[in-house]
Amino acid sequence: MESKTTMMSGAVAEELLQLVSFKIGAEEFGVDITKAQEINRMVEITKAPQAPNYVEGVINLRGKVIPVVELRKRFGLPVAERNSETRIVNVEIGGQEIGMVVDAVTEVLRITSDSVEPPSSVITTADSGYLKGIAKLDDRLIIMLDLEQVLSTAEKEVLSGTDLAA
Repeated sequence: MESKTTMMSGAVAEELLQLVSFKIGAEEFGVDITKAQEINRMVEITKAPQAPNYVEGVINLRGKVIPVVELRKRFGLPVAERNSETRIVNVEIGGQEIGMVVDAVTEVLRITSDSVEPPSSVITTADSGYLKGIAKLDDRLIIMLDLEQVLSTAEKEVLSGTDLAA
């Protein structure tokens, strides 16, 4: 989430971060805008045989086969019915393009780095290394994700083979 733009606040330079924010259930999440390649409406997803339960399958995006991860399942949340707001956010994780199903994309934000706090040890576990921090805005909190940590190395390897299986 590095940005070369800084703001002077008194004598302290604050780094500006740009995020794409999206909803999963009642929670709002954010990812580094440089990792988000595009946002698409839901399309038909082709099931990939023997894929992990959080992998919905693959999509054909302009001739490129892309694995699609259901973030609700990945985060252990109940699956919700998809609607007109449901989107697939294409991101780059470990040099691979992956689609992430989210309930809705909310906005592109610019926030200062000093508005971000590390996640509390109360909400983190060994499996939640993907929590990068919590951004505090006036009236809401945004859970910032480290996309490189959302999937383990083994899971990334499985996904890199998913497009070959389709």
